[in-house]
Amino acid sequence: MNFEFHALTDPGLVRDNNEDSVALDPDNRLAILADGMGGYNAGEVASAMATTFIKTELGRWIAEGGFEASARELKRAMEICIDNANRSIFNAANANPQYAGMGTTLVMGVFLDGRVMIGHVGDSRCYRLRRGEFVQMTRDHSLLQEQIDAGLISMEQAQFATHRNLVTRALGVEDTVLLEVNEYRVEDGDLYLFCSDGLNDMLSDERIAALLVTAGTLEEKATALVEAANGAGGRDNISVILACARARATRRGLLSRMLGQ
Repeated sequence: MNFEFHALTDPGLVRDNNEDSVALDPDNRLAILADGMGGYNAGEVASAMATTFIKTELGRWIAEGGFEASARELKRAMEICIDNANRSIFNAANANPQYAGMGTTLVMGVFLDGRVMIGHVGDSRCYRLRRGEFVQMTRDHSLLQEQIDAGLISMEQAQFATHRNLVTRALGVEDTVLLEVNEYRVEDGDLYLFCSDGLNDMLSDERIAALLVTAGTLEEKATALVEAANGAGGRDNISVILACARARATRRGLLSRMLGQ
C-alpha cells in the first residue's frame, strides 16, 4: 500500500496566534496533529512540543523496525511515546510560570500495509472516507460526549451546546494521560482526515464529506476545508491532515494499464 499525505494549518479569522501544530513523517507513514490550550502562547508551546517529540521518538522507533511490529507492540510504543511527551509538557508547565496550565489534545495515525493505528487524546478527530461513506473514527474525550453517551443531551442539542470544547483528557494537564488506540483495516482508495475542532465546529460532517469528494488533489481538498471553515466564521485555529491510501500496482496490473486493458 502506498500513502500520500498533506497537512495544512491556519489561524482562522478570530485568533491572533495559532495554537495548533501538525507534523508529518511520510517515510515512516506517521501523521500527528495537536490542538494546544493554555495561557498566552502556552498552547502553541504544548502542541509544538507534542508533535515534535512524537515525530522524533516514534519515527525513530518505526524506522528501526516498527513496520514489522505486531499491533500490540506498536500500540505499546505509541503509549510509551505519549506518556513521555505528556511528562515533558507537564514538567515544562510546572517549571515555567508563563506556561502554567498549558496542555494539548492530540490525534495521530501510523499507517502500515493494510492497516492503520489511530491514537487520540481529547477532541481532535480522525475521519475516514471510503467509497462515499464518511465515518468518524475517533470518539471525543469531552464533557459533551459523556453527556451524549449518558443520554442527557441529544445530538441536535449538542450542536448548540456552549461547553462543547471542554475536554476530559489532554496532554500536559496531569502527570499521566491515557491514549486511546484503535486498529483499522486500510483499503485501496481510503482517505483519512485528521483535524482540530476548528474544522468540525464550523462545518457539519456532511459538508466536510462533500468537500472531500468534490475537491481535486489532497492539497486542494485541504485548502477547500480551511476556506470553508473560515467562510463559516473561522472562530478557532483550523488544522487538517489528509492521508490517502493506494494499492501498489502489481506487475500484471501495470502491464494491463500499459496495454490499455
